[in-house]
Amino acid sequence: MSGRVTVPKPTLSVRDVGSLVVGMVVGAGIFETPALVASNAGNTSTVLFAWLLGGIMSLVGALCYAELATAYPHSGGTYYYLKRAFGKSIGFLFIWARMSVIQTGSITLAAFVFGDYASQLLPLGEYSSSLYAAAAIILLTGLNILGVWQGKWTQVALTATAVFGLLLLIGFGLMFASPSTATAPESPADQTNFGLAMVFVLLTYGGWNEAAYVSAELYQNEHNMLRVLLVSIALITGIYLLINLTYLQGLGLAGMSNSEAVATDLMDNAMGESSAILISLLIAICTLGTTNAAIFTGARTNYALGQDFSLFSFLGRWNDHTKTPTSALSVQGLIALGLVLLGTLTRQGFETMVDYTAPVFWFFFLLSGVALLILRRREPELSRPFRVPAYPWLPLIFCGMSGYLLYSSLTYAGIGALLGVLIVVAGAPLLWLHRDRGSQNNNTN
Repeated sequence: MSGRVTVPKPTLSVRDVGSLVVGMVVGAGIFETPALVASNAGNTSTVLFAWLLGGIMSLVGALCYAELATAYPHSGGTYYYLKRAFGKSIGFLFIWARMSVIQTGSITLAAFVFGDYASQLLPLGEYSSSLYAAAAIILLTGLNILGVWQGKWTQVALTATAVFGLLLLIGFGLMFASPSTATAPESPADQTNFGLAMVFVLLTYGGWNEAAYVSAELYQNEHNMLRVLLVSIALITGIYLLINLTYLQGLGLAGMSNSEAVATDLMDNAMGESSAILISLLIAICTLGTTNAAIFTGARTNYALGQDFSLFSFLGRWNDHTKTPTSALSVQGLIALGLVLLGTLTRQGFETMVDYTAPVFWFFFLLSGVALLILRRREPELSRPFRVPAYPWLPLIFCGMSGYLLYSSLTYAGIGALLGVLIVVAGAPLLWLHRDRGSQNNNTN
């Protein structure tokens, strides 16, 4: 790289990072998974307990990440923790996986859901969902390339609108939905599967860890990171409990379990069929927020890849004027557009992206918990502004949770999971090529 090398500087407030976390988590999942959770939980108390437990388990993970993010503030987030704990090879495979599978798959997944609901408002033909998904990726990537101000204020606006819309949904559902449908009989006990219900719950809570990738840009990170994570997860848990309570009151357990569009059915009950347009608009806004948050944080690890590996040095350019990694954002956008094409060819965009990302994500999430245990033991003298309470039990619980979800994602995954794993493995020759180029340069020097 030529010219003055610039690095990320603090430009994000607690509100900015909180909106990224909430926007990343509160996406399409809360409109898709409650029916699946209800059908596997068995009774109303278990449904609510599952969502509360999901919040508690997310809090456990957040406490682990708060220690890592305050002790090691870095734009690479989990990449940096894995590199310090396991070495550069594992770090590279993670950051390659995040660029080619995890984050770009998450961007595409959210964009496809946006496309599905935008198509209900204004269809664009046979490939309407794909066209909307591609347009969302191009538009939001462009906004983030323009500058950190454009990216973060877009996120604040989308998250605020989504939360306000969800609160309206809860309010209308509690006030106007007929409780008569709530008297339907509950599912028989032999149809319950609490473990599977928790898989769907924790998938819906996924995304709070994205705060780690902007730790180098958060003002007073050592004090504010824990605050961001605690407040965000408390808000998300509260919303999830309230909206599931609303679903249960308005539809009953049986009605909720059998629903293919639980929010739409609730609003039909409360306000009539004309409310379907409002629900589609709300879900579209929520998924745009998730897409933008994933674009914002994902590019930071691509930047870290360019900083540490000469083969990808073009990604490691930080624009000091816009305060964004413009090259990293551009490449990420191109990969996501390629995944839109993949989802279009399979004709199952959402399902393909879930299969594609889940096993790889949970494998490296498990490693991040192990990294905390290793780094605490290997670097005891390092200043740690925050330490996980009840150590080592909480990190061990976090590792167990991640391991279970890795197993579950492999059990239920389709062919998309195999493709995701193969692409991660394909990164190994690139690591060898990087090492070979490095040794050649050293010999020349």
